[in-house]
Amino acid sequence: MNRSRLILRHLQLAKTNATRSSTGGMAAVRSQSFLRPLSTCSTANASSTSMVVSKHRRYKSSSPVAAYDQTVDTFPSLIIGADQSIEPIGTFAEAQATYLDPDPVAVKELKERLEATESGIVAHYYMDVELQGVLQAVGKELPGRVGIADSLRMGDMAVEMVQKHNVRHITCLGVDFMSESVQAILSKNGYGHIPVYRAAEAKIGCSLAESAERDAYRAWLQQESEGQNALHVVYINTSLETKAVSSSIVPTITCTSSNVLATLLQAYAQMGNDGLKVLYGPDTYMGHNLETLLSVVLDGGWDDEKIARDLHPEHNRETLQRLRSAISVFPSGNCVVHHMFGDSVVEAVRRNYDDAFVTAHLEVPGEMFDIAMQKSLSDEGVVGSTSDILKFITRKVTEAATVGESRRLRFILGTEAGMVTSIVQSVQQILKESGNKSVEAEIIFPVSQDAVMGTDDADMAIVPGVSGGEGCSTAGGCATCPFMKMNDLDAVMDVLDMIGQEDKAAQLQRHLPPNRLEGKEINGRSAMDLGTESILFMRKFMSNGRLPDELVEKVLQGGR
Repeated sequence: MNRSRLILRHLQLAKTNATRSSTGGMAAVRSQSFLRPLSTCSTANASSTSMVVSKHRRYKSSSPVAAYDQTVDTFPSLIIGADQSIEPIGTFAEAQATYLDPDPVAVKELKERLEATESGIVAHYYMDVELQGVLQAVGKELPGRVGIADSLRMGDMAVEMVQKHNVRHITCLGVDFMSESVQAILSKNGYGHIPVYRAAEAKIGCSLAESAERDAYRAWLQQESEGQNALHVVYINTSLETKAVSSSIVPTITCTSSNVLATLLQAYAQMGNDGLKVLYGPDTYMGHNLETLLSVVLDGGWDDEKIARDLHPEHNRETLQRLRSAISVFPSGNCVVHHMFGDSVVEAVRRNYDDAFVTAHLEVPGEMFDIAMQKSLSDEGVVGSTSDILKFITRKVTEAATVGESRRLRFILGTEAGMVTSIVQSVQQILKESGNKSVEAEIIFPVSQDAVMGTDDADMAIVPGVSGGEGCSTAGGCATCPFMKMNDLDAVMDVLDMIGQEDKAAQLQRHLPPNRLEGKEINGRSAMDLGTESILFMRKFMSNGRLPDELVEKVLQGGR
């Protein structure tokens, strides 16, 4: 089926600065228009508009024509206030706000489909706001059957759905390595018979994961580990094939953006005296940011006592210096979304948002990371995972609401804009429970105010995004992942409609995760076992705080 573009039919009302009030929904939106006349769009690349018809809605899929002029002088934002109010500033923010209050018909229909098919849904934080809004609402009506989380937690949620709620089918909303990982985690827990379905028949790729599937990555591993006591720390956002091949070359442990620093510190605490070399990949920005973090600690004058107390009990200045020198970072991997947070965005943050809290995912370029890292030293920022960012924002809002301050807290969101749904829900809950009507939280998207593009559709003449095709622009365009947005509400409904239909069985099979390792061996070992080995090593580390003896032995034996 053609994928619908499910955004901004209501942006026409923004032209008139109208006010939309919610009646009993999540948000009351005060619309503030920053739209430019449509005549500013080029129509050189106009193409025909197709009509998409589904059982539950009828939408138009519009072709991009041209991006608006992109600027990064000031950024769009959402102001979350008392009484569940939402005020969008700028067209991009209006796009996010439009679907924060989910369509009750869509909520009802998705709930009914999940119940009829005995299904559950696990979704990444980076789904688009319309889909997330509906998922959040369904999750409240069907506790335990819908989960929104980071990539590692998605697999755990799927297991819990099977164990506690007798779910017989899982729909995974993310990119392909996520559905592949969810299926593998189910299998490892004895639930390999539970099918996992992707939202699209087509491949849902990931620029970061694919950078580790090239010959260059394998060559880098071989070159850097040759003759060394080497440990490869691989980011979880990679395919099982990458993990399997890597484990066949060099001892490997998986990490997340939440535990990567702890992994490096513990590895060096256990093996640093044995000449350990740490290979980190494939995310180049994250690797260099970790090196920067260590440098900030060392150059910031942390003494041995502070390092042992606040960073790791088995480390001091001398061991951190050796660890920093022992890290080798893959030079050619990045995420297309986080890649956008570069110089022009950073200059605007420094110039106009000095009073704001700055959050940055570990995958962002060094310039953005540096600001958030410096801010974090005074608890005015955070660097880490999506979960870390969410926890920081909710903590700050809770603190302000508890002491009864009258202020607007401003947060630069240095990651994919899709997680704003979870942020809004959390902040609104905090303000509601506290009863504080004088605290507001402003979530600032470090992208262009007018990160939209024109289409050749008179009814939906502009939509969020840019015409470049990767969801962002060099001047600070739309901070959304083009691959994640291959998951939409139409696609989810269609997958659920196919479950249990004999005449749709063949089509449904095309929604299964990649299965490149099944029945294959690498150096005499099951490729699937090799692919999950590094994840199991990480799980053991997370459970007891030490790298498993089996992994340490592999490293000290030179990978044999």
